[in-house]
Amino acid sequence: MSALKPVDVLVVGLGPAGGAAAAAAAGAGLSVLAIERKQQIGVPVQCAEFIPLPLGKYAQADSVLQQRISGMTSRLPSGAQAHSVLPGLMIDRAAFDQALARQAAEQGAELWSGCRLLRIDVQQQCAVVNTPSGERAIAYRILIAADGPHSSVAASLNLSPLGMLYTRQYTVPLLRSLVDTEIWLSSDFPGGYAWLFPKGAYANLGAGADKRFTHDLKQPLDTLHRSLVAQGVVGAEIISLTGGLIPVGGLRAELVMGNILFVGDAAGLTHPITGAGIAAAVASGELAGEAAARSLQDQQADALLDYENEIRERYGPSLQRALERRRRLEVCGQTALSDAQHRQAWIAFSEYYEEPL
Repeated sequence: MSALKPVDVLVVGLGPAGGAAAAAAAGAGLSVLAIERKQQIGVPVQCAEFIPLPLGKYAQADSVLQQRISGMTSRLPSGAQAHSVLPGLMIDRAAFDQALARQAAEQGAELWSGCRLLRIDVQQQCAVVNTPSGERAIAYRILIAADGPHSSVAASLNLSPLGMLYTRQYTVPLLRSLVDTEIWLSSDFPGGYAWLFPKGAYANLGAGADKRFTHDLKQPLDTLHRSLVAQGVVGAEIISLTGGLIPVGGLRAELVMGNILFVGDAAGLTHPITGAGIAAAVASGELAGEAAARSLQDQQADALLDYENEIRERYGPSLQRALERRRRLEVCGQTALSDAQHRQAWIAFSEYYEEPL
């Protein structure tokens, strides 16, 4: 096993959090190596591909922006619906991740794809990575874990796995021009919901659910698909199929362990109700990269702890509210919820925010 020259920062994972972290750290003058287990960054896509408007500055690269979104329509079990103003952008998620990675490379970060973290020696500050040319030992001063809900860094540290929601998504032809995202709240998707996110000539049609209450998303999603085909909203063809797990258990107990920082999904920053996580991933990655620079260059002893405090202050309250609402869904299990119960557990309704934590 060959060893490499030590790097200031090792970033594990090149999704939005990892790309942002690598760019921030390298831009501050640190030596950065970022590794990604996928052969091609961002592929396959496992995402509904919606981002809020403030992230638009990261969607300037060619082929990233697919469509602008004006709002969200939420449908309750009774058939009642509510419209919310929720402007945002539909993106090509693979292109988005790749653009962030290019920015990191332009700042001087070294990027390796097709590389899998095998283990970490915390005492020696060394990571062993399986690369296309064999195992490599990488010495680091700070490690940023940006490797998603199944974080290999967390596994190496024997940390508890995060709570998960599982998803299934089709890409289908879109036959009508839509400017809103569409949400279905139903006992067919216990602990989750179904969605239709328009993306130009196509749409992402998907659903998420708590696996403890159902192991079948195909049947209810196919039923919804057929209904939308009959209404002339989408075509019958399924162009592509994807799926995956989304962390919905809230923040990890510790986001900083010594000189290891967790960001994005690996930190548990995904919203426990909506599953949204791209904005928090980019922000946490940038904050982690900046904290690494303050720690190593400016010798700020509390820089890494400041990162954790900033993340908890910025995201803690909203995540805590979402966790409390999720616990209600978990208690109900597969029981069919009333409109009123859904209104208390979904972000589009005032009841979600009115009740105290």
